[in-house]
Amino acid sequence: MFLERKEKGKLHKGSVLAGYDLGDRYSQISYSIYGEQDVETVATVVGTKQYNIPTMLCKRKGVNQWFYGKDAVKYAEEEDMYPVGELVSLAKKGDEIELDGTVYDPAALLTLFLKRSMTLMSFIAPIDKIEAIMFTVDVLDDRMVEILLQASANLGLKTPHIYFQSHTESFYYFMLHQPKELWDYQVVACEHDGMRLKTYRMECNKRTTPIVVLIEEQIFDTLVIPDDEEDEAVKQDAYRMADERLLDILQKLCEGRIVSSAYLLGEGFRNEWNKESLQYVCRNRRVFQGNNLYSCGACFGLMEKLEPGEESAAYVYLGKDKLKSNIGMNVLKQGRESYYALLDAGENWYEAVKECDLLLEGEPELAFVVTPLNGKDIETKVIRLTGESRTEAPYTRYHLKMDMTAPETVRVAVTDMGFGELFPSSGRSWEQTIALS
Repeated sequence: MFLERKEKGKLHKGSVLAGYDLGDRYSQISYSIYGEQDVETVATVVGTKQYNIPTMLCKRKGVNQWFYGKDAVKYAEEEDMYPVGELVSLAKKGDEIELDGTVYDPAALLTLFLKRSMTLMSFIAPIDKIEAIMFTVDVLDDRMVEILLQASANLGLKTPHIYFQSHTESFYYFMLHQPKELWDYQVVACEHDGMRLKTYRMECNKRTTPIVVLIEEQIFDTLVIPDDEEDEAVKQDAYRMADERLLDILQKLCEGRIVSSAYLLGEGFRNEWNKESLQYVCRNRRVFQGNNLYSCGACFGLMEKLEPGEESAAYVYLGKDKLKSNIGMNVLKQGRESYYALLDAGENWYEAVKECDLLLEGEPELAFVVTPLNGKDIETKVIRLTGESRTEAPYTRYHLKMDMTAPETVRVAVTDMGFGELFPSSGRSWEQTIALS
């Protein structure tokens, strides 16, 4: 059996890598230099830690003049302006938007925002000199992948190294690059944007090889922080209630568990209203507060994509976007039977692709070995190339392509390539799906 690999080109040391956290209200950009471990976040005002870029555009009436970010917010109230916010939600919805008598594709507006905001990177590298980029978003579903593929294709990036991951995976990669004592046991993170609280609890199953990392997510829509303009008495009462609610959530997250560290993320924590809950979570554990974890985690995830480190090899994160099984074949290699890996557990399902050529003899069939990492039994999935006519050729060459259409569904496409000039291809092809349990 003959197999061939196809890989993307390698980067050179010193290449600029970018991690872009794309949010509906705010976005951020972090960057690193390939070959180094340091990650920096781009400030919207030089010399500050103001990392948030409002995800907003604003068009001036009558002219093709656009503003983005803080300038868009500044001009939004002026009478001769058309503001457009919540660009991610608009792009996911897909409905065209009419501004100043012109109809716009919301995905195109999102691309415009990405282009304008990435000019903040110009002091490091222009957009066409960025060698690799990782986009991270709150929820990475099929529609979001489609939007990001379209946007990234129109950005003018001259690199094949364009990747996507969820905030949950960015959290994982951020922790993977922190001192081990911070995640030796479990880790808790709370993200609050002023309207919604999202919690993460990360734990490692050290009884497996590689060590399986699981992250539990919960969303609480009832924990609302009042606006600064609210009456002071009303505001203080709302803070007290929010603090009590957060304390209850944290107690349930940490109860009966050893939590090494905790992270408080987002604009919702900026007013320091959470005194009681903060006092509780600080007991016997390290606590950090900030708002650039996801963009930094995107950079760290990009590093691992390009050159996996020792920790990355020892751990595998099995999130809802991940392939949870190893898939391979038992093949003959130099006369000996060996296992050949096709798709690896821990890959994002939408990035899991493998192509190779196979030489088959006898009855044409493919047997795939599926090894789950969640403790379930190993299975063998057989695909028979039905209707294939037998020839006098000792072998027939087939081209195999595997990808995934959903987290639990593998698509297998096979094409008859023939065997040399004496036995040309029949031109036949087969496509079948494998359901993973």
